[in-house]
Amino acid sequence: MVKDLCVAAAQFENRSGDKEYNLSVIDELSSRAGRLGARVILFHEQSVTGYTFLKGLDRDGLRRLAEDIPGGASLTRLMEISSRHNIAIIAGILEKENEKIYKAMVCVSGNKLLAKFRKLHPFINPGISPGNEYVIFDIDDWKCSILTCYDNNVIENVRAVTLLGAQILFAPHVTMCTPSPMPGRGFVDHELWRNRHRDPVTLRMEFDGPKGRQWLIRWLPARAFDNGIYIVFSNAIGMDGDQLKNGIGMILDPYGEILTETRSFENEVVVARCTPEKLTLAGGYRYRNARRPELYKEILSQPNDSVVKPVWMQ
Repeated sequence: MVKDLCVAAAQFENRSGDKEYNLSVIDELSSRAGRLGARVILFHEQSVTGYTFLKGLDRDGLRRLAEDIPGGASLTRLMEISSRHNIAIIAGILEKENEKIYKAMVCVSGNKLLAKFRKLHPFINPGISPGNEYVIFDIDDWKCSILTCYDNNVIENVRAVTLLGAQILFAPHVTMCTPSPMPGRGFVDHELWRNRHRDPVTLRMEFDGPKGRQWLIRWLPARAFDNGIYIVFSNAIGMDGDQLKNGIGMILDPYGEILTETRSFENEVVVARCTPEKLTLAGGYRYRNARRPELYKEILSQPNDSVVKPVWMQ
């Protein structure tokens, strides 16, 4: 029988293009999570390189930043960190393969590359190609998958990895605090971040309001609830390129309940326990087994306009 699994979600303020610094923070937070008993820790999208600044790079700039997977220096460093702290690590690396560049998330455990996932819906830079495959892999006998940021907003992706067997979905993001047609959305004033220690309340109100956490909890618990899976969510905090992000490392159970989440403005990690009983007790398990795919398999394959750019990129 599958045993309980302790998982960790992190938030940290990365530095754009500074791999050495970002890896040093990944090292420190992985150590902290390991001491708390976690067997795996999730870091945010492009956590090794930074994310938002990629929109301003030309193709040569992207290639200088990208690495081979396997074989690249950042992957080797992540393996060393994982071995030293005895914890699996999921982190984001810009990958190059032949003439293409991908936004990859890797999962390493010791000197093993357990999984590599290429983001299906990259929009930050036209020089980045989309991935075309889902990934399922094992951590201590738990079936796991990864979907990166926008991939999770396309609900078919979450259902697909669940039907492929995923019990835990790792969802790395760099999101929130950007404009949208939804009332209340928008950027958060950078001055509030610079003044966060003198006036934490105003910043917290912005981070937790419709620009931030209120938007997240409209949909993230639904993904866990509808599919009956655990979701581990990670998001950058602080300045990411020219955007301010509100962080949040969050772990949700198959009922859609939030087990734990980060609440500070600092680099932080939280840990929660995944128990196998909830996987079959949750409503999502019954909903999956009640499906009648013959009714809608052709409907779900209808073509669309393939619009993926969010409002702030248009």
